[in-house]
Amino acid sequence: MGHLSEAFVGIDTSKLKNAVSIAEGGRNGEMRYLGEFDTSEAATRKLIARLAAKHDKLTFCYEAGPTGYGLHRLIESLGHRNIVVAPSLIPKKAGEQVKTNRRDANNLARLLRAGELTAVWVPDVTHEAMRDLSRARASAVDDLKAKRQQISSLLLRLGLHYPGKKTWGKAHRNWLASVKLAHREQRFVLEELRLAERQAQERVDRIEKTIGEAVQEWSLREVVTALQAMRGIDLISAVTLMAELGDLTRFARAHELMGYLGLVPSENSTGDKVRRGGITKAGNTRARTTLVEASWSYRHPPRVGREKQAKVDATPEAVREIAWKAQVRLSSRYRKLIRNGKLKCVTVTAVARELAGFVWAIGQVVRPASPVGAR
Repeated sequence: MGHLSEAFVGIDTSKLKNAVSIAEGGRNGEMRYLGEFDTSEAATRKLIARLAAKHDKLTFCYEAGPTGYGLHRLIESLGHRNIVVAPSLIPKKAGEQVKTNRRDANNLARLLRAGELTAVWVPDVTHEAMRDLSRARASAVDDLKAKRQQISSLLLRLGLHYPGKKTWGKAHRNWLASVKLAHREQRFVLEELRLAERQAQERVDRIEKTIGEAVQEWSLREVVTALQAMRGIDLISAVTLMAELGDLTRFARAHELMGYLGLVPSENSTGDKVRRGGITKAGNTRARTTLVEASWSYRHPPRVGREKQAKVDATPEAVREIAWKAQVRLSSRYRKLIRNGKLKCVTVTAVARELAGFVWAIGQVVRPASPVGAR
């Protein structure tokens, strides 16, 4: 085979084997399936070296998934371009019912050559580690909720109800300790569940403490501090947002961030008919959920509490102005939509969309201390 100038390589990744296809440059370039290769670093380096010996320029791609970004970083370190593809945005033929590793690799190579693939943002290793820590905290909270639900379900079956209003505080825990069950087996189950709940709470506390320590050395520390000036956003939610979104300056406009979070209306219009539906719910679910939860606080009139004031004072003047403008604007927006008869959940979602715009604005004022990944 003669020396070719350019080729596009599609990789269908899996745990043990990667299916690889190559599309030669040009509209009529040859498409070949190269086979399945071991996922080890040595095998990958050998494959790339073999392809590089035959082509001046190589461009690789694979779908974002459970295999992570290690392959991407390896390819980039060898001097070749690679894009990690958003799986939900890969064009698919209607009616196609056959899916194999070979077909997926061929399809990726073909679409890469045609320029039809959308890349995801790839964080650096430090940012990815912070993201893992943030997600570990979310998993720990889910586990804690499950443990508490098991206790509540057991007592409900036995006809026992806590007379107070707020659960899982000191008074509620004292009440749980005073509960007397008739059967030894049930007493044992309750004590085991209470022990599991305490351990789950301690796990959450340990992770949150580690997050507070780790954020001090993070390149996005200043942005995290600035976001805490916003109502409804504390340290954990600010870290969650930045861990999932990364460098906010990669979004040229606020509307791009809103679309990335899936907070913009869906649309199915044709001709003279315009049909808009609910939000798209595309993009990052964790970041969107965090913003929606923060938006509930804007149902109250604008104010800055004693604890929040210290966080506001720690930010630049420009950030304080944005945070107060957000309070005034979003509180008014919430009341107006409620008066117009909108459901609370719909109203809060609309507020979350605008809140994303204010978060974007803060991200333009306070920049990361160093790059946090490639676009």
